[in-house]
Amino acid sequence: MSSLPWTFRIRELAEVRDRELLLSAWHRRRSREGRGQGQIGYFRRNHFTPVPEVASLSELNELVEQWDQHDGRRRIGSRPRTIDEYFEVERPLLMPLPEEPFETGRVFTPRVDRYSQIAVRINRYSVPVRLIGKRVRVMLHASHLVVYDKNVEVARHERLIAKGSCRLELDHYLEALIRKPGAFPGATALEQARSAGKFTPIHDAWSAAAVRAHGDTEGTRALIEVLLMARHIPHEHLVAGLATALRAGALTADAAALEARKAAQTEDEPAPATSSALATGQPSATVTFLHEWKLNHLRRTPGHCPR
Repeated sequence: MSSLPWTFRIRELAEVRDRELLLSAWHRRRSREGRGQGQIGYFRRNHFTPVPEVASLSELNELVEQWDQHDGRRRIGSRPRTIDEYFEVERPLLMPLPEEPFETGRVFTPRVDRYSQIAVRINRYSVPVRLIGKRVRVMLHASHLVVYDKNVEVARHERLIAKGSCRLELDHYLEALIRKPGAFPGATALEQARSAGKFTPIHDAWSAAAVRAHGDTEGTRALIEVLLMARHIPHEHLVAGLATALRAGALTADAAALEARKAAQTEDEPAPATSSALATGQPSATVTFLHEWKLNHLRRTPGHCPR
């Protein structure tokens, strides 16, 4: 019986020791967290005061990356090493990232309205017109969002910063505009495409020439057919094809498509300039129309007359 008090005393001492160890670990963790939060405050005061003016989130992310690299070469207080040097020491102690990706986006399931737009966090984004009336799945990330129809990605937008804004993709409306070409010149999606550099001055020049040659309706419809080709032809090749077709006066979608494919084929191995072009100092602009190209490449067999 005399040993019981000593047993209780040993238990109490053990509990006190465990509590002290726990408190010590907690204080060390809080100290590390405090240092980390202090560096966040330093970054905010030195780089986000005053608030930087940027045109998009991608531009802001580039600035943050530059500031982060600059701060990595900084020394905290009187420490002998820089932040990057201390991180290289701790890098081998960090656990590797998981092999399976972890989705950090937030899921929304909005319904596409009659304007082929969805509302996500007070902002509106366009989707293809074939999805009007359907419910889609949106994965919202910090700098962008992705729209899925079932498991197929149908749209991807940079996330808008300001509230109540609207981001429209011209390609999403082409199927509707080709049926109603009169709505094309005043479309909001067209203005946003111009601002983003996707609808270039070469597009405008080729469109104006096509309208003069074929009339408002047919000329605009030909331009929309050219824009539909951008789904299968790279943008720079399509612009080069439009420029060549414009110089030669070939104002049809077939001619522009053929010149765009020729530009894609000769990108890696440009053809040598002819002597006449070198003498005048101007590039030659020759266009082969689609029906002529088909006739020249048909396989001629006995008893077969190409149509």
